[in-house]
Amino acid sequence: MTENPNQPREYDAVKGGESQVPLAAAILGGIPGVKSRLASPIVEVKITALSEALKYGDAGLDLIIGALQDESMAVKLAAFSLLKDRDELNIKEQLHKYLPIFEFDVITVDAEGKENSRHTSSARFFPEDLGNGVVLEMVYIPGGAFMMGSPATASGRDDESPQHQVTVPAFYAGKYPITQAQWQAVMGNNPSNDKGEKRPVETVGWYHAVEFCGKLSQQTGKKYRLLSEAEWEYACRAGTTTQFHFGETITPDLVNYDGNLPYANVPKGLYRRETTDVGSFPPNNFGVYDMHGNVMEWCSDRWHENYNDAPTDGSSWETGTDDCRVQRGGSWYHSAVYCGSHLRDWCWADYGGWHRGFRVAVASVFSPS
Repeated sequence: MTENPNQPREYDAVKGGESQVPLAAAILGGIPGVKSRLASPIVEVKITALSEALKYGDAGLDLIIGALQDESMAVKLAAFSLLKDRDELNIKEQLHKYLPIFEFDVITVDAEGKENSRHTSSARFFPEDLGNGVVLEMVYIPGGAFMMGSPATASGRDDESPQHQVTVPAFYAGKYPITQAQWQAVMGNNPSNDKGEKRPVETVGWYHAVEFCGKLSQQTGKKYRLLSEAEWEYACRAGTTTQFHFGETITPDLVNYDGNLPYANVPKGLYRRETTDVGSFPPNNFGVYDMHGNVMEWCSDRWHENYNDAPTDGSSWETGTDDCRVQRGGSWYHSAVYCGSHLRDWCWADYGGWHRGFRVAVASVFSPS
């Protein structure tokens, strides 16, 4: 039988690079060679070996799946990236089991803004490679039910009533609002006023946000979209029932808002007058950052003046003819109370404004076991 010249042979040898192995050293080829390099203490060597493993069919895929359990997060992400778009059932099952995990501290405060609890939590996520080193991290939001809106006893909350139970299916939400680097990678420009690759993109209208989701979907093969208003509040609350996922109030050490306009018994504090890098402040119990303050976030829903006849399944509310769209979360420009989990606002869909951004969602394509 004539050998395929493009098919590596089990005992092929290649010359090693100076930074990885001694000069002119021979390295085993084939599966034994890949296994040898995956045992290396050098992360870069392991990652290169994973890409090579794809040449060896099922045996190579088994090695990549095994690397999902590697102690190095960089190696795990490299393995995940190589497997995430494959359709084989056994591979999907392994991805469900070994989605990367990150840990973080969850903080709560009392009505004076003083920390009264702190605990370590963790969440699963998958990375979406946008090219040129730009990665979009999508955090798994487990499904569940919650009470949306404000109770009848709250005054001045007509547009947040009636309070009602909503059941939200599991989905993935952006770990952060879309950054300027991510926007640039997908759209090829940067409309923001407060420049910075890690700062949230802003001055973005609803139509522009939807356009971004469409281009991101074409680029990745997944159906990216804006969060529905119910998904947004559910993801923001992360199991809490207080005004903020931090507790009874917020402080400028926890949220980027107008510190001259505090809430509860918190004294006046820092007013930054601009956006901050995403992830500068602690996340909630789902591992999602910047849900309060920094930039207002567009939701997919049309604006309605109250929750009468609102969906209870977590879906976007698309009935009606109002072209205004829902915004959530407050911003650096707003008072503390405006950043509450429950508070809702609206704006014309074609208007950006200097403090408006968004984050993205995608269906639960990988469900952790």
